[in-house]
Amino acid sequence: MGPGGGPAALVGLGRAVADHPGGSQESGQCRGHRQGGSRMAVVRDLVIRIAGEAGEGVLSTGQLVTQAAARGGFHVLTFYSPPAEIKGGHALFQIRLSGQRVYSQGDALDILLAFNQEAYDRNIAELRPGGLLIFDPAECTPSENGDRIQVSVPLTDIAKNQLRFELGKNVVAVGVVAALFGLPTEHLTRLLREKWGRKGEEVLAKNFQALEAGLRYVEEHIPEREKFRLEAGPVRSDIIVVSGNQALALGALAAGCRFFAGYPITPASDIMEFLAEELPKVGGVCVQAEDEIASINMVLGAAYAGKKAMTATSGPGFSLMVEGLGLGTMAELPCVVVDAQRAGPSTGMPTRHEQGDLYLAAFGGHGEVPRLVLAPTSVEDCFYQAVNAFNLAEKYQVPVILLSDTVLAVRTESIPRPDLNRITVINRRLFEPNGHADGYLRYAPTDDGVSPMSLPGQPGGEYVATGLEHNETGRPRYDPATHRRMTEKRFRKIERAAADAPPADRYGDPTAEIGIVTWGSTAGVVVEAIDRARERGIRAEMVAPKLLRPLPDHQLADFMRSKRVILVPEVNYSGQFADLLTARYRREVIPVRVYAGQPFKVAEILQALEEVAQHVG
Repeated sequence: MGPGGGPAALVGLGRAVADHPGGSQESGQCRGHRQGGSRMAVVRDLVIRIAGEAGEGVLSTGQLVTQAAARGGFHVLTFYSPPAEIKGGHALFQIRLSGQRVYSQGDALDILLAFNQEAYDRNIAELRPGGLLIFDPAECTPSENGDRIQVSVPLTDIAKNQLRFELGKNVVAVGVVAALFGLPTEHLTRLLREKWGRKGEEVLAKNFQALEAGLRYVEEHIPEREKFRLEAGPVRSDIIVVSGNQALALGALAAGCRFFAGYPITPASDIMEFLAEELPKVGGVCVQAEDEIASINMVLGAAYAGKKAMTATSGPGFSLMVEGLGLGTMAELPCVVVDAQRAGPSTGMPTRHEQGDLYLAAFGGHGEVPRLVLAPTSVEDCFYQAVNAFNLAEKYQVPVILLSDTVLAVRTESIPRPDLNRITVINRRLFEPNGHADGYLRYAPTDDGVSPMSLPGQPGGEYVATGLEHNETGRPRYDPATHRRMTEKRFRKIERAAADAPPADRYGDPTAEIGIVTWGSTAGVVVEAIDRARERGIRAEMVAPKLLRPLPDHQLADFMRSKRVILVPEVNYSGQFADLLTARYRREVIPVRVYAGQPFKVAEILQALEEVAQHVG
C-alpha cells in the first residue's frame, strides 16, 4: 500500500481542462424571474436545451457553449440524449449554468433552441412559462403562445445565403445562445481557434464570421428584456470540465491500470477511446478486441500476469462477459469491469438511461459468484470510485463491477481537479518464497480469505489457475469437503470487504423521519429535491452508498431502523435496489420508480416527498 498516482497517473488531464469557478455547496434549482419594462431577466441558474437532428450540430453547439461558459466562470452540468442512429433522428443537448454548484440537469427549460420542427414539437412542453423559444423560420413554424417569448432567428439563411458557409449554422447558433446571457466572446474565439485552427486560416475566419453573425443578430433583433443576466463565479484554475467516462478513465490511470481490453459499445466507448490515447504514455496497453468475450478473457490474462486490468462495456456486452467473470471469481483474479448501464433488455435503447443492471451486476452468473459492485454518484465521484474499484479488486483478489450509467457516462460537468493526495493505491498481496516443504499454496486458507498471489515465472510460485473447483494448490478437486472449504474462503473475502466500503453520500436533516436511500446518478437529483422540500417545510435525509454488493451494514443498518418512512428512488421498473434493501434489512420501503429511458426530474422526487409527508407527523 502506498500513496497514489503522481503526475503521470493523470496524463491527459490537461486535455479536458477548462478553468471554472467552484461556488457554494448549496443546491436546488433556485429559479429567477423575468422582470417587466426594459430590464433583462435575472436568474440564479439557467437551463438551455439545444435540439435538432443528429448530425446537424446539436452536440458541437452544446459543447462549445459548455466549454466557453466554464472558462467564463460558470458551473456547468450537461445532459446529452442522442438517437441510436449515427445521422438522423432527434438529438438534444441540455446545459445547466450557475454561479454555484448544481447537482442535476434541471427540470424546466429557460431557453429552447429548436433547429427544426421535430425539435420544437418534442421539446416545447418542457419550456417554462416566460421562457424563451429560439427557432429557425426556414425549418420550424411554432404555434402562437402568450406564455412564452418566441424569437425567430434565420440560422439557415444567415449561414447559407449571407455567409455562404452552410456548415457554420451551428456556430451562428453558438453566438446567439452566448449573447443571450452575456458570455464573453474571448472564450468562444479561443475555443474556435483550438477546434479549427489546424484547418487553416480560411476555415477559421469563416467560423469567426459565423460566431459574429450570431452575436450581432441578438444585439440587433432581441431586446434587453428578453435576455438573461446570470452571475458567474470567480475563475479558478483548480476546476476542470470532463465527462463521467473521462473521469472514470483518469481514475483508472491514477489507480495504476496498465491494461485495457474492450469492444465499442454505447455509452461506454469513450473510455476505451480515451485510454487508447493515454495508456501508452504511461507504459500501458489498450486493445480493441474482437468481442466482449475476448475482452474479459484478455483482462483476466493480464491480471494473472500481474497487471492491473480493466474493461468497459454496457448491458449487452456485460451479458457476454458473465462466464468470464465466473472464471475470475473461481481463479481469484483481480480486475475491474465497468458497466455503463443503458435501457434494455436486448439491444434496447442504446442511448437512453436506465439503472436496470443491478441484479445482473450483483448476481449474474451460474453458481454462486461472490463479487463486489460499486456505483459512483457524480462525475467527480467517477474518478474516486474507479480508484476504489481497483483497490478493492487488488486487496481481495476479486472482480469488481463499477456500475455507471448513461447519464454519468456522457454528462459533462465542471468539477474540482482530482486530488492525488486524497487517494491511496493498494497493490495485491504477493507471494514470497519461504522454503516450505509442502510448496506454494496459491489458495491457502487465511482469516480474511485472501492468499498471496505469485507472478508467472516466479521461482517456487508455480500453480494452476483454473475455473475448476480446486484445492489450496490449485489442483482440481471435486469432493464435498474441498468445495465447502473453498466456497467459504471465496465468500469470506466479500464479507470482509464490506468494512472497506467507500463513504456513502449523506445529505439532509439527520433528525428527519423521512429517509431516502438511492444509488448512482439519481443521488444528485435527490439532493436538490431535499433542498426544495425543506423550503416547503418537509424534512428528509438521504444516504447513497457506493458499495452495493455486499451492502455496507455500518452505513445503512441504523439509517434503515431510525427512519419512519424510507423512499428508494431508482430508474427501473422492478425496484431492484429496493428489493435488496428489503431483503437485507427486513423492513418495508417505498419504491419510487421511473422507467421511460430518462433520468428523474427533481419535481418527481419532490412529489414523492410531499405525498409521504402527509402521513408523517
